[in-house]
Amino acid sequence: MRFRATVAAVSGALALSALAIPAAHADAGRGDTKISNVVVNGGKPVVVGATGSKTFSVSFTVTDDGGVEWAQAILYHGSNIDESDSGAVANTGDHRSKCTVVSATKSTCTATYTLKAGANLVNKVAGTWKVWAIARARDTNYVQRDNAKTFQAQRLSKLTADAAPEPVKKGKTLTVTGALTRANWDAAKYSGYSGQSVKLQFRKNGSSTYTTLKTVRADSRGNLKTTTTASADGYYRFAFAGDSTTPAVSAAGDFVDVR
Repeated sequence: MRFRATVAAVSGALALSALAIPAAHADAGRGDTKISNVVVNGGKPVVVGATGSKTFSVSFTVTDDGGVEWAQAILYHGSNIDESDSGAVANTGDHRSKCTVVSATKSTCTATYTLKAGANLVNKVAGTWKVWAIARARDTNYVQRDNAKTFQAQRLSKLTADAAPEPVKKGKTLTVTGALTRANWDAAKYSGYSGQSVKLQFRKNGSSTYTTLKTVRADSRGNLKTTTTASADGYYRFAFAGDSTTPAVSAAGDFVDVR
């Protein structure tokens, strides 16, 4: 129900815009109005935990020789905004951006948005989202862009590592175990991220740099297990490079005393 309500809110915001501008599903325009410099969440992916939410800003520049009257941006997931399966509108009464005049021909428009696990975020919409944007000038010129910018909405990841035995004799075998999990927005919990390649890394005591020893694949529950030879005092960890739906993460290093 909450998921459908979010889509309805996006549709309602489109209806508001359509009062002045035709056809929401394709780029359009009249005159010299332009939208540029679209920035979502400071240029970083929007990462949300299993039960949390993230509020962030979206800003863009609007230019027109007659000055800017108003602007609006809508965030959505899907091939185009008319076929979106989730979205978010600005956290303002009319869902429009606040435009601050920079000069007679340019304004910077900004608004905040919220993505929430279990509401407008479900597992299938993790990955690439788009920004639909529109701006109208005081001389009635306008511009509308179906995909003014893309950004990533990602499921927060966690990673653990434990090396044993501790302490260990030099040259003996160490077993390193851990687990790679990520936010399951559908179930409001963290679930194993199966089949992912994860690097086992080592940092010698006194050094600030980790080196990769081998690559391990997580099992069907996200569990990790591998062995290595103890050579010197230092820290062992697993590191995951991340992907479009899940951010990179490294486990805290587990110190092993080698005797």
